[in-house]
Amino acid sequence: MGLESREFGSFGQVSSLTLGGGGIGQVWGSTTREEAIATVKLAVDEGINHFDLAPMYGRGEAERVIGLAFSGRDLSGIKFTTKCLLGNVPAKDVYDSLNYSLTRSLDLMNLEKIDLFLLHSQLVEEEFLLVSKVKNAQRFMLPLNLFFESVIPAFERLQSEGKIGGWGFGLGQPQALDRAMRHSVKPSAVQCVINPLNSAGGMAGFLPGFNPNQVLEICLKHNVSVLGIRALQAGALTSGFDRDLPQDDPDKNDFDRARGFRRLAKDLGESPAALSYRYALSISGVSSIILGVKNRAELAEALEAASKPRLASEEMDRITQSFTALV
Repeated sequence: MGLESREFGSFGQVSSLTLGGGGIGQVWGSTTREEAIATVKLAVDEGINHFDLAPMYGRGEAERVIGLAFSGRDLSGIKFTTKCLLGNVPAKDVYDSLNYSLTRSLDLMNLEKIDLFLLHSQLVEEEFLLVSKVKNAQRFMLPLNLFFESVIPAFERLQSEGKIGGWGFGLGQPQALDRAMRHSVKPSAVQCVINPLNSAGGMAGFLPGFNPNQVLEICLKHNVSVLGIRALQAGALTSGFDRDLPQDDPDKNDFDRARGFRRLAKDLGESPAALSYRYALSISGVSSIILGVKNRAELAEALEAASKPRLASEEMDRITQSFTALV
């Protein structure tokens, strides 16, 4: 059984699994460049045709790996995504900032065009940013007024210049994301957290009470293509972390909440990671699940999970009910 293809908006078909840059960029534990390149090549051989990168993944390492792995290879049918951490910059600097980041990414990946260019910033309403006391908020948060007035026109300019095929965004306040998707110029895709914990962990540290399922519902309501991220919730839904975390870390807290889930996975004869992948792949309306794997062994586990049938609603309920709340 080959890897399933799914509808991905104006881009046509995309493999149900996407190889993300976090693992091959050495964000999720250590690997070698050679192993990362081998992982990319295996992904292509197994039918993965979408690769999701960002400059932040290893300070360009993930994009560099892609450039090396695809050197001299046929790129027909392969799609590439990268991102830009823009933040609350002056309006006059938006295009130049996006273009500078994109140009560097294209150079590292040895590409002439990116299929999908995403904001790595978190979209928030203007008032939220004004009152925020979070350290570095101005760097990581992007207010909606700037997005509407300057970012969308900059994206459209990059499209007209032939540098990107489409654009989108990821995390943010649900109400801000809803407003962004109601705009007359809609995103090509949005990245949503998809996992049985319904948690973004430390990634949503700026967004109290963040509810990933709410964001998914908003995307489906506005008929926007969805790319699932954090299927393993930064390692919280695996057998054990491959990095040290402080006791009060949100991702460590999620790992503790998943004790019952790990027991359930064992009872079902599956690894926690494989069961998490199957859960994410069984969510309706998601075009592709982005993997954070760092080596061929982890990729093989995800591919095996993708080869199995989708979970029934009763099985999905049993999984979500296996988690415990921390008190």
